[in-house]
Amino acid sequence: MVDKPIRLQVFLSRNGVCSRRKALDLVKSGVVSVNGDIICEPSFSIVPGKDIVAVNGKYVKPVNYEYVLLNKPAGYVTTKADRFAKKTVFDLLPRHLHVLNPVGRLDRDTEGLLFLTNDGELAFSLTHPKFNIERQYFVKIIGDFSNRDKKLLENGIIIDSGKTLPARIRYLCNKRGIRQLFITIYEGKKRQIRRMFERIGCKVIYLKRLSHGPLMLGNLRLGEWRHLEEKEVDMLKNYIAQFNLVK
Repeated sequence: MVDKPIRLQVFLSRNGVCSRRKALDLVKSGVVSVNGDIICEPSFSIVPGKDIVAVNGKYVKPVNYEYVLLNKPAGYVTTKADRFAKKTVFDLLPRHLHVLNPVGRLDRDTEGLLFLTNDGELAFSLTHPKFNIERQYFVKIIGDFSNRDKKLLENGIIIDSGKTLPARIRYLCNKRGIRQLFITIYEGKKRQIRRMFERIGCKVIYLKRLSHGPLMLGNLRLGEWRHLEEKEVDMLKNYIAQFNLVK
């Protein structure tokens, strides 16, 4: 399969040669060739899978990237290595996908969308706090929850790791003392939503992530996974391109 054109500098960083910043200097130093010709322009366009790229005469093999969505059940830890964890999300995936990395974490008791990939730049783009990528959750809480509490959370509230970014909350209903709502946050602090509601005297009894950036959980069943379709990968990369991260 022939990929779409990308910049030489990006190709080197995506395929594990070095960071994008170091790739800039590497190309300019005159040690990178494309189809046998030395290229000194980092923005030179190449097509992975078609053009032959070498560094100091050594062929750079394009990495086969994989993109997987998992509907994580409660009780599974989002980790690759934890000798104290009885169940990890990798127990739900075939062994050949164990090379992938979770993009952001869901705590053991949280369900929902978990994106996994070996595309490091894309993962960085979706998780770095300075880019404020949105994540939407469905939440059930117990405890008094007033309009004042709603505004406090939406404006940002102090938790252990500092003040949270402004959030969006849509109240759904109150059934037998259990309040249900949607909350959208723009960062991924550890156990952030649970700690936000604890701060106003409420307890989260159910939490499910519905979206991460443009990725939607949809009708994927609990515990099941699937590869992203090509059009979804394109959509994801186009979304990230808005932040001038992946081009």
